[in-house]
Amino acid sequence: MTPDAIERAVALYAGGRYREQRIDALPRDCRPATLEDAYALQAALNVRLAATHGAVCGRKIGCTTPVMQHYLEIAHPCAGALYENRTFEAPATVGHADHWRPGVECEIAVRLGRSLPAADAPFDREAIVGAVAACMAAIEIVDDRYEDFRALDTPTLIADDFFSAGAVLGPAVTAWQGIDLAAAGGTMAINGAAVGAGTGADVMGHPFEALTWLANHAAASGRPLQAGDVVLTGSVVETKWVEPGDTVLVAIEGLGEAGVTFAR
Repeated sequence: MTPDAIERAVALYAGGRYREQRIDALPRDCRPATLEDAYALQAALNVRLAATHGAVCGRKIGCTTPVMQHYLEIAHPCAGALYENRTFEAPATVGHADHWRPGVECEIAVRLGRSLPAADAPFDREAIVGAVAACMAAIEIVDDRYEDFRALDTPTLIADDFFSAGAVLGPAVTAWQGIDLAAAGGTMAINGAAVGAGTGADVMGHPFEALTWLANHAAASGRPLQAGDVVLTGSVVETKWVEPGDTVLVAIEGLGEAGVTFAR
C-alpha cells in the first residue's frame, strides 16, 4: 500500500475508534488486499491511536480456537494490538457507551519476562516457555465497530486490530510452571449466569503454541515481542455481546479470575 492509501485508511479506522462513524468496506484504493498490507496498516493505526489509547503494551491473538474460527469463519490466527490506556487490572469498570457494541471473551494471558528479538527467530515452544514471566486469567474486550463485520474480508478486520478494544487482567501467577495449561478449564459468566466454557487445549493444542505463532509472526513483521508485553492467547468461549450494566466474570483453573462491569 502507498503511504497515501495507508493514511486514508487509518483515518477511517480512527473514526471508528472515536465513535465518529461505523466502519464499512474501505474504498478499494485504500483497502488492504493481503495480510502483509493488513499488518502494515495496523502498525500505522497503532501509531495514530497512541495519543489517546496509549502505547502498544502487548498483543491479542484471535481465531486460535475452533469455537472462534467457526464463529468468525476464519481458519487461521489473527493478531492485533493492546494499548496501555485500554488494559486494566481486575476488577475493572468500563463504559458501555465508549464502545459501539462491546463483547467479551475468556482467555489465558501471559506476560513476557524477556524480549523475543527477530535475530533469535524462528522460535519454538521451548524458547517461548523461557520468556514467560507470568500467566493470568483475562477478559478480552472486543468491539463490533462495523456496519456488518461478516461482509468484510479478513485483511480489513486485521488492519483494525481484529476487533480489539481492551483487556482486563486477573492477578499475575508467576508460579505457573506447575499448572497444566492445556488441561486448565476456562469459564465465563455474565450477571452470574454461565455462558460458555473451554480448556487451554482448545488454543492450538496449548496456549504457548499460539504464543509461539505470534512470536514468529511479530519477528517476521519487524515488530518483535518485548519484555513486559501482555499477550492474550485466544478465547476458549465464543464472543458474547454485553448490555449496559452487565458484569462479566471469567475463571481459569489454577490462574484465578478476572471481572469487569460495563457501566451504564
